[in-house]
Amino acid sequence: MIEAVVFDAYGTLFDVHSVIDSCNKIFPEQGEQISQVWRQKQLEYTWLRALMKRYANFEDVNRDSLRFALNYLKLAYDEGIIETLVSAYLTLQHYPEVEQALQAFLPRRLFILSNGTESMLQAVVRHAGLETYFYDVLSVDPQQTYKPDPQVYQLAVSILDIPKKNILFVSSNGWDVAGSKEFGFTVGWINRQNKTIEELGVRPDYIVNNLLDLAKIISNT
Repeated sequence: MIEAVVFDAYGTLFDVHSVIDSCNKIFPEQGEQISQVWRQKQLEYTWLRALMKRYANFEDVNRDSLRFALNYLKLAYDEGIIETLVSAYLTLQHYPEVEQALQAFLPRRLFILSNGTESMLQAVVRHAGLETYFYDVLSVDPQQTYKPDPQVYQLAVSILDIPKKNILFVSSNGWDVAGSKEFGFTVGWINRQNKTIEELGVRPDYIVNNLLDLAKIISNT
């Protein structure tokens, strides 16, 4: 029985590549490249910092990743540009089916568990008008590490105080899906781009193309 649903934020509820428009305003026709490199470095830096035991919060990681992307693409910038672009993460667009899906998951308790800082997460949720759906928004900050470290997933279990298998963890990121399933959650993979499943010895319980399809499945179980 699924008693609660815990969502990843970036790429799952919110489209990280909605920053492309902001990037294009400053660097015409470069937005897609910037966003792709920026996102990849975000992920790499969280993994590396977790392994190196050199935690920095996601606001700092986000800035560093953007600086790398602009340097990699040999684009001139100053700190004003950095701050303008990182602020776009506070107003990311949510995927079109998200609000209807969240409604369908109710009355189960809904949570966010994300690498983002609490202030970043609260801002993007508030901007999207989704704050009434969530029982709580959980950041990795108290654990001083990043997903897929089991300590992060344990944060949700400790707060919910229910068995792992009764928590549905939802992510669009293959590495997060593998980490959360290895931890012991029931896991739904939102595979919007029909990506290849990660070969890490674990498989999600559900694979769907969008969040609403998963909500319908869970509502009928």
